[in-house]
Amino acid sequence: MRLAVLGGGGFRVPLVYGALLRETAKPRVEQVVLYDVSQDRLEAIRHVLGQLAAGHDDPPEVLTTTDLDTALRDSSFVFSAIRVGGLAGRTADERVALDLGLLGQETTGPGGISYGLRTIPVALHVAERVAALAPQAWVINFTNPAGMITEAMRHVLGDRVIGICDSPIGLIRRAAVALGLDPARVSPDYVGLNHLGWLRGLTYQGRDVLPGLLADDAALRQVEEARIFGGDWVRTLGALPNEYLYYYYFTRESVAAISGQTRGESLVRQQDDFYAAVRARPEEALAEWVRARRLRDESYMAEAREPTAAGARDAADLEAGGYEGIALALMAAIARGEPTSMILNVRNGAAVPGLPADAVVEIPCAVDGAGVRPLATRPLPGRFLGLVQQVKAVEQAAIEAARSGSARLAVEAFALHPLVDSVATARKLLDGYRARIPELAAAIPGSSDTGGRTTI
Repeated sequence: MRLAVLGGGGFRVPLVYGALLRETAKPRVEQVVLYDVSQDRLEAIRHVLGQLAAGHDDPPEVLTTTDLDTALRDSSFVFSAIRVGGLAGRTADERVALDLGLLGQETTGPGGISYGLRTIPVALHVAERVAALAPQAWVINFTNPAGMITEAMRHVLGDRVIGICDSPIGLIRRAAVALGLDPARVSPDYVGLNHLGWLRGLTYQGRDVLPGLLADDAALRQVEEARIFGGDWVRTLGALPNEYLYYYYFTRESVAAISGQTRGESLVRQQDDFYAAVRARPEEALAEWVRARRLRDESYMAEAREPTAAGARDAADLEAGGYEGIALALMAAIARGEPTSMILNVRNGAAVPGLPADAVVEIPCAVDGAGVRPLATRPLPGRFLGLVQQVKAVEQAAIEAARSGSARLAVEAFALHPLVDSVATARKLLDGYRARIPELAAAIPGSSDTGGRTTI
């Protein structure tokens, strides 16, 4: 099989290739094509992958290209992990919001809308080229905000695009381990949107064991999300929230914690140092990547862990892996026809009552050689459903804004978000993002006051 990785010069690509090196079952990926707009980044990652492959028999061949069509042609699977605007765009996503006193975060709140608005036109172009050059390929979308981007790409690819995220599986793994259970033997009742969901139940041998975990202070302290949110709050909710819900439940604390150096600003320095080191010492590429990865992982969501005294990330979480394992498990289940269940970002249909049928939701799914089938969920209680409905409305407004170039709809998306407090502020957000991010200015022209061009 041929696998195309879009964003192939990205820092996480060695995780995917390392997982491929451990694959032995047939059919297996024989050729990996890395696509990126930056030849320098591709070259750096190529050095890392070459050193990862040393000592392995018959490792997957690695090709690099800056031509999208070359990467896509004849591919069986496409992993899409692009970052339109680069880390400079991410820092603007964060800083423009913070300068207005709002949450500055990559995928949640105003920053997530900005990221989606500039990314959707590119993602749609990718989808159109996949449809033209590799119509039988499956697209596995890593690109954030994953739910929004997956939903947009569905307009072209339908069910052949599937979104993934490692946050739910990490939460489920931590909950199972805290109870002394094998994570592979529990069945989760998890429902929501990407970066906005709740683990409401955990079935083991026919019995829901989550209430026992919520009642056990010692066991709860082993779950990072419980340490972040606090035992009293998760018991009030009757569920374990996805870590990104911290930004909704503790908004003021989040804004205060991020008001210094943002995550994006930190990563700019880390990644600049990594790529510069590899250019200077290509023979040490793998060692430099390992060092930079450890630093990146340890500092993940520090703005939530530090104010709550949640402590350092567990060593087991750092070693467990994330996106790469989910993507390869999904690819293997489809390619080999081996039935499994996974939490994925897929079309809702009737699986989550109260949400539109065409909405992409993050829920348990059955996967086999025929593709992915969402599993029905219990209705969400009002305290969860209202938030999910509001954020989904924001996502769908942003998708239509990006597809049409409508500034009016872009303002609507910002204004409707529960973490933005006024229409006037929404207009300032759009103007601020367009001033700092050329890709967003190109995607959404026109005045934020008049609505710009509208074609819907």
